[in-house]
Amino acid sequence: MSWSEIRFLPVDTAVAARHHTEAAAGNARVADTAEATLLQALADAPDADGATTHLLLKAAAGAGKSFILRRLITAAVEQDPDRLIGVAAFTNNQIRPLALGLARQLGRERVCLHLAKTAAAGLPDGVEEQVTVTTSAADIPDTARVIVATAHKFKAPGERHRLLDALREGEEDATLFDALFIDEAWQLPHHLFDAIHPLAPLAVGVGDVGQLPPLEIGENPWRGDPRHNPYRAWPTAYAGLPGTREEELPTVWRPPGEALALWRAFYPDWRELNSVAAPGDRVVRVGSGAASASLWEQVGTGQPTLLEVTGLPDSEAPDVDLPLMARLEEWLDELFTAGFTVESRDYDGTGAPTGEMLVDGPDRSDDGDPLVVILATRNQAVDDATDMVARLRERHGLRERDLLASTVDSWQGQTNAITVAFHPLSGATRLDEFNSAFGRLAVACTRATHGLLVVTREGLDELLDRAPARPGTPFGEPGFRQLPRQTHQKIIAAFARGTVSVDAGA
Repeated sequence: MSWSEIRFLPVDTAVAARHHTEAAAGNARVADTAEATLLQALADAPDADGATTHLLLKAAAGAGKSFILRRLITAAVEQDPDRLIGVAAFTNNQIRPLALGLARQLGRERVCLHLAKTAAAGLPDGVEEQVTVTTSAADIPDTARVIVATAHKFKAPGERHRLLDALREGEEDATLFDALFIDEAWQLPHHLFDAIHPLAPLAVGVGDVGQLPPLEIGENPWRGDPRHNPYRAWPTAYAGLPGTREEELPTVWRPPGEALALWRAFYPDWRELNSVAAPGDRVVRVGSGAASASLWEQVGTGQPTLLEVTGLPDSEAPDVDLPLMARLEEWLDELFTAGFTVESRDYDGTGAPTGEMLVDGPDRSDDGDPLVVILATRNQAVDDATDMVARLRERHGLRERDLLASTVDSWQGQTNAITVAFHPLSGATRLDEFNSAFGRLAVACTRATHGLLVVTREGLDELLDRAPARPGTPFGEPGFRQLPRQTHQKIIAAFARGTVSVDAGA
């Protein structure tokens, strides 16, 4: 079978939705409400009747929540320059760009990136010129109003007292911060939040509710109250309580308009979900000469694309698949040989098109999000993908930004132009706890701004048809699902699908 014979079964991408300024205005309204709630909560006495103790800002992947988080922190500091604000996240990779963004808005002297010594030693060049960096509480300057650290750094033995001595000298019985912001809140397990919760009377959690949860509730090691799980994402314990205010961002900036139906499949309980990008705003243009041009042209339309491959030799394991990897390497080789450009309609801060088309591609710029990212679930599969990437980089003179590989888990929170993902259930014979995780598939499918290609061996439909029903996840956990089988089927229905047989040299 040749590529010219393959027809991708299209999906209806003309879903009813708002785009451009009309879509962006939805997030702006939520941000306005969240800012007003925050400033009122900071002005109220912490023990006042009806005081807000938790503000949860829920986002879908690519909603621009980092921009809104910086806006809220800046508003809190600008309203009262004497306030101390804490900002926490799970990993150093999350807090570093956040601290840099805050320093650009508030000034280097007012933002402190507080790190462990090992993390500070590994900082990229130029970070310390942009933001104050410390490893000891005693070194935090008096001018610092925003302290950014991982939850592990904040909860280190004795760290709270060291920070109090450095920042609240002479203030007896003081809480350390006026407010504690948690980025990627749904990724932070409850036991870590419990350790840093006492640092402030007000906790503000912002994040993607489709993140991989710290642990599925079915694995609850806590033999007592069934609602208490110290490994569950912490916001689930505060939703619906009297002191909690919850807001939901109704718009995403990341996906092309053609992928909105897929985004909605991952967030079925959202009251409303729109995209700033309209259909046709983004495209990948592929050069001539590639045998697999029809595949990449399909991906370049923005429609999520699922390619099933038949005729492959057996793999080592369902999710460690060298034969499938070898075919993908051929197709990527053809893509980079033919060349491609990534084109985007530009928008202003309100989501209005500026009239300019932004053009990117290999060797065009050292800045910006990665162009092509290969995602797989298992470390061994990513090791194989990394070897493939190294060969392609050498063959085509590519930079790291042009092509890279990662595990799905490590890539959550990131953005790239084109995602090529191995379906977590490719070649599987059953729904196991790891590869059938809703969050793992959600992260893999919601990183791309321009094109998504998911590759799998044949048999995915048959696997889902015969898979036994499994219980859903109670309490609105991240990755909430009624039945994994039905959830996966609904998601797959949002893809344009094609099948290629490689036994005839396709």
